[in-house]
Amino acid sequence: MSRTTRVASPREAEQPPQDEESRLRELGYRPVLAHRMGGFGNFAISFSAISVLSGCMTLYGFGMGSGGPAVMMWGWTGVGVFVLCVALALAELTSAYPTSGALSHMADRLGGRRWGWYTGWLNLLGLLGAIAGVDYGAALFTGAFLKLQWNITPSPVTTFLIFLGILLLHALLNLFGVRLVGVLNSISVWWHLAGVAAIVGALAIVPDRHRSPGFVFTEFVDETGWANPFYVAAVGLLLAQYTLSGYDASAHFSEETSNASVSAAKGIVRAVWASWIAGFLLLAGLTFAIQDYAGTTGTATGVPPAQIFLDALGADGAAVLLLVVIVAQLFCGNAEVAAASRMVFAFSRDNALPSSTLWRKVSSRSQTPVPAVWLCVVVAAVLALPSLHSATAYGAVAAVSVIGIMPSYAIPVYLRLRAGKRFVPGPWSLGRWSRPIGWIAVVWVACVTVLFCLPQRSPVTVDSMNYAVIALAVVLLLATVWWYVARRSYGTPSSYGTAREEAEIAEGIV
Repeated sequence: MSRTTRVASPREAEQPPQDEESRLRELGYRPVLAHRMGGFGNFAISFSAISVLSGCMTLYGFGMGSGGPAVMMWGWTGVGVFVLCVALALAELTSAYPTSGALSHMADRLGGRRWGWYTGWLNLLGLLGAIAGVDYGAALFTGAFLKLQWNITPSPVTTFLIFLGILLLHALLNLFGVRLVGVLNSISVWWHLAGVAAIVGALAIVPDRHRSPGFVFTEFVDETGWANPFYVAAVGLLLAQYTLSGYDASAHFSEETSNASVSAAKGIVRAVWASWIAGFLLLAGLTFAIQDYAGTTGTATGVPPAQIFLDALGADGAAVLLLVVIVAQLFCGNAEVAAASRMVFAFSRDNALPSSTLWRKVSSRSQTPVPAVWLCVVVAAVLALPSLHSATAYGAVAAVSVIGIMPSYAIPVYLRLRAGKRFVPGPWSLGRWSRPIGWIAVVWVACVTVLFCLPQRSPVTVDSMNYAVIALAVVLLLATVWWYVARRSYGTPSSYGTAREEAEIAEGIV
C-alpha cells in the first residue's frame, strides 16, 4: 500500500478553533447533511448501535455452549478493557477528522488512497453485517414471543420473512431524516437502561432459586466439539466482542453533530463504558437466574434467554420482558441502518462504490441519503440468506460483522501511530497516552480478527462452517477488482471549493 502520509501541518494546529462547517470544508467537503444532532444524540446513536439488549441476548445461547458462564462473565470483563482502548484511540482520530466517511477518511489522510479504500470496504462489510445480525436477532426473538404467546413455532422461512419486515421498517424510519433518528436514539438510551434494570431486578427478586457465584464465574461448558478449552474460550469471546462494537456510529454522524470535534469523540467513549457496565449486569442477572442449563440451551423457543424468563417468571412475565428486548433490538437495528447509510453516502461521495453517483444522492427535503438507506437494507438481507439453510448461520453473521468492522477500527489507529508527531490531534486528545493505548488497540484487533475467522464448531461441515471468512475474502476480492476500475476517480478532496466539486455536489442533491 502507499506510504504517503497526509496529515495536518503544525501551522494548522496553531490556528484558532474553527466552527464545524469550516473544518469540514477544510477537509474537502461541502456540508449537505442536516446539522441537527447534539452531544447526547451522538452518544445515543453509538449506545443504541452497541445495544447490550441485542448482542448479549441474541448471542447468549452461543455463549452458553462456547465456554459457558465463566467465559461469558470473564470474557466480557476482559474484552471490555481492550475495546475501551480501541474506542479511546478511535475517539482521538474522530476529533481530528470529523467526517461521515470516518474511518476510511482517517486512513486516507494518514496513509494514502489505498489505505482509505480498503478501510472503507472493511468498515462497510462490518456495518452491513451488523444490520443483518441485529435485525435477524430481533426476528428470532419475535419468533420466541410468538411461540410463548400463541404456541406458533416459526420456520426458517417465517423467521426470514419477519426479518425482511424489520428491515423494511428500519428503512422507512430512516427516510424521515436525522431529527427522527436522533429522537428514537435518545428514547433508546433510556429504554435500554430501564430494560436492563427491569430484567436484572425481576430475575433477582422473583425466582426462589438462583445459581451460586461459583457457578456464574467458574462454570465452564463446552458444546462446540473442540477438545481444547483455550480454543473454546477464545471462540466464546465472540459474544462480548460482537456486542461491544458499532460505536463508530458517532463518527459517521460527525457531519450532523454540533461541535462534533468534541461531542463525537466523547460519544464514542461514553457509549462503550456505559454499555460495558450495563452488559455485565445483564449477563450476571441472566446467568444467576438459570434454572435448568440443559433445558435452557435446548429450549423449544429457540432463544435461551426466553427460556430463562419463562422458568423464572412464568409466561406473562416472560412475555413482558421479551417485548422489552425486542423493542431494544429494533432501536439498535435502526441505529445500525442510520450509521451504515452515512458510510455508504460518504464512501460514494469519494467515488469508491459501483454507481456512486446514485448512492451519494441526498434528499433535499429530509437531507437524508435515501438511496444509501435502501442499499444497506438490501445487502443486509442478502448477507442473512444462509440462515435459511444453516442453524449456525447467525454466529457466522455476527463474525462477519466483527472481522469486517474491527480491522477498520485498527487501520487508522495504526496509521496514526506510524505518522508519529506529524499527526495533529483535534481538540479531544489522549496526550501522552495516545501511543500505548493505540498499540494495545492494534494488537487486540489483530488477534480477534484472526480468531473469528476460525471454525466455531467441530466437526466442520457445510452447516457448521464459519462463512465469515468467505464473506471477508469476497469483499476484499471485490474491493481489489474495483480498485483497478475506479482508482482514477476515487479519492478524498484536499480542500473544498473548486468548480468541479461544486458541480458534483449539486448533482448529488435531489
